[in-house]
Amino acid sequence: MEQTFSLNPPAPGATLPADRNRWTPERQRLFLASLLATGNVTHAARAVGMSAASAHRLRRRLVGTPFDRAWGRALALYAQSLADPFAGAPTIGTQQARR
Repeated sequence: MEQTFSLNPPAPGATLPADRNRWTPERQRLFLASLLATGNVTHAARAVGMSAASAHRLRRRLVGTPFDRAWGRALALYAQSLADPFAGAPTIGTQQARR
């Protein structure tokens, strides 16, 4: 019987996160916050350890959901902040309160 050994085994008692390759709710929130701050899907996805392609697949799968709407709103607010640099940092909550 052949055994394989990892060069970097996990610490005793540690468990690897089962969701490290999944879009958890927390990962989605952090992605949207980063998207709002950067306006860049690739950077926002990398910030949460995911790919831009994976982010776009998630959005297509969640069309019409709050995640999809927040994505669009984040990009719109980022673009608005570029158009009016004196308006301050964009925040989704502030924008919603004005509507």
